[in-house]
Amino acid sequence: MSGPRILFLPDFGASVGGGHVMRCLTLAGELMSRGAVCAFAVEADGARVIETFAPGTPVVDAGWAADIAVVDGYDYTTAQERVLVSRGLKVAAFDDILRPHDCDLIIDSGLGKTEGDYPGRARVLAGAEFSPVRPEFVALRDEVLPRRASGRGGRVLVSLGLTDVGGITSRVLRILSALPGWDAMDIVLGSGAASLSDARALAASDPRITLHVETRDMAALTAAADIAVGAGGGSQWERSVLGLPTLLLVLVPNQAATAVQLADLGAALVLDVAAADFDAAFTSAFARLATDRDLRRSISARAAQVFDGRGAARVAEAVMALVPA
Repeated sequence: MSGPRILFLPDFGASVGGGHVMRCLTLAGELMSRGAVCAFAVEADGARVIETFAPGTPVVDAGWAADIAVVDGYDYTTAQERVLVSRGLKVAAFDDILRPHDCDLIIDSGLGKTEGDYPGRARVLAGAEFSPVRPEFVALRDEVLPRRASGRGGRVLVSLGLTDVGGITSRVLRILSALPGWDAMDIVLGSGAASLSDARALAASDPRITLHVETRDMAALTAAADIAVGAGGGSQWERSVLGLPTLLLVLVPNQAATAVQLADLGAALVLDVAAADFDAAFTSAFARLATDRDLRRSISARAAQVFDGRGAARVAEAVMALVPA
């Protein structure tokens, strides 16, 4: 007998990035390993990402018959959640922004978040221990962390989101290409990224640079890197699980609170791309990270302490429990 049918409704787009889809794919993988049947209701661009990173995952319309719905997006409302409930579905909602809910389960993996942030009838999973991280990252953790203790430097990973919000990758590459402190660079982008042509040109002109478009080898690239320039959001948890010292860029306002907390913990260096002095601040921060071995060691150790990588299993257990056996 098959397990519960679970419908995922993640947001995706140029302004919101691909993090919602990737987070839901991570959870869906864990749920399917437990016998669940999972499908996604997304627009065409989101469907393309799903086919790239999880080929064969069903893409359906929002009316697909399900037992549980998982919503993940900033614009979902309590009214939309109630519509799903009225269809007889149990509803789980990812949240990063403390929005109102009328559902059965809320998951907010932000640092310092607590059940008290979401008063009401729903069960709440709050805190970093509930951050879903893909299993391929967790599988490399024991191998990679001892190497991080050496503080090795030189290989840079630039990963600022599949959708490259605001074309930020081009801006970062323009600065980085003129800086010392690195001898190899991996650039990760989606096929629709605004910075793709600039990144291709740079990679063609410099043999130290490799461009990866919608790569499925992100865990291996993260493991191989010594320093990252990365976006806030779910990808930071992946880098933290592997203790990768990161210059973390806040691309949208909802990333700021967690980024500040990571900085306060010494688990990342953080810059806001909206800052008037961003270029100068980036140059200074990257120089610190590239030249200070002890700083890299310290950031790596503290980042690895924040996330153990087992969040997907914890969330999957709670989602599966929504439907009685």
